Amino acid sequence: MELVGSNFGAYSAQSTVLGRVRGSPYHRHMTFERITVDPALMGGVPTVRGLRIPVATIVSMVADGMSPEEICQDLPDLTPDDVAEALRYAAETMRERTLPLRPSA
Repeated sequence: MELVGSNFGAYSAQSTVLGRVRGSPYHRHMTFERITVDPALMGGVPTVRGLRIPVATIVSMVADGMSPEEICQDLPDLTPDDVAEALRYAAETMRERTLPLRPSA
């Protein structure tokens, strides 16, 4: 997978906004305008709009059963669109990983 306008594998010295993903028709229209990676912020983990709110935090909150509205109440700097984009970003990053799975019984 190649991300246009960013260096996904190695972080540059400046903040990067992750851009359009090339590939299947589903991926051609996916953009990440709200997700930033900055090595000087939060150790370079993906955050929302350069805030100190990692994508992983949002994903964990959703996994714990929180709605986007509840997340935005707990983290008032976020909008429901921020939450949705964080989830899309997390889903896309998982498409590119190989995870060890236990064989089926």
